[in-house]
Amino acid sequence: MDKKKCTAIVLSAGQGKRMGSAIQKQYIELSGKPIIFYTLDAFQKSAIIDDIVLVVGEGQENWVRDEIVEKYQLTKVRSIIPGGKERYDSVWAGLRGLHALKEQPEYVFIHDGARMFVDEQILTRGYENVEKFGACVAGMPSKDTVKLVDEDQFAVNTPPRKLIWAVQTPQIFKADLIENAYARLMEEVPDNITDDAMVVEQMMKVPVKLYEGSYENIKITTPEDLEIAKVFLAKRKEKYHK
Repeated sequence: MDKKKCTAIVLSAGQGKRMGSAIQKQYIELSGKPIIFYTLDAFQKSAIIDDIVLVVGEGQENWVRDEIVEKYQLTKVRSIIPGGKERYDSVWAGLRGLHALKEQPEYVFIHDGARMFVDEQILTRGYENVEKFGACVAGMPSKDTVKLVDEDQFAVNTPPRKLIWAVQTPQIFKADLIENAYARLMEEVPDNITDDAMVVEQMMKVPVKLYEGSYENIKITTPEDLEIAKVFLAKRKEKYHK
């Protein structure tokens, strides 16, 4: 069976305030290369992904083109476009950027640029699930017990742990489904939208399948995450250089 066309929208427009660093988190270097390089390289090497739309902070387009895309020969990056104030603004910019591609994708993989440990297994499982369900999201079962609290931080409910998943990216959808969902969202005043699955669930009333990502597929958000990433990166290098 022929593989359908898949485009990744990689979000690299975030300010990364929680990192407490002068440089945006996705451009911090690990082992001499910026975090966003590792993310893009996973899609560049993937047999699943055909092309990449990269969404960056406004005014960073030329720098990213010169210092990352061209420097590391990331040839699948077809366009570099400015994002918006909120994550959903950047996703919408990326979705509109799809129309400039020569061939429209069947499936769209939306991914956080700060999740540098996405790998081919995660992308392959994602492709298999979106083929079946039309909408799916990488995630992992929670290792911790989770409490729902009230506004004063008193516990009001403890959901069964087997029903709790921590959501990751990529979040993968049929292209027309996610475009229509975001088009409807942007007609409203979006509030408390934290991921793409919510948009599809709320705007289109379509259920979203969760599939297994990886506990290593972390989003680098705080200085502690950087230390963990160094360990994961060293482990990968050891694995591939044996």
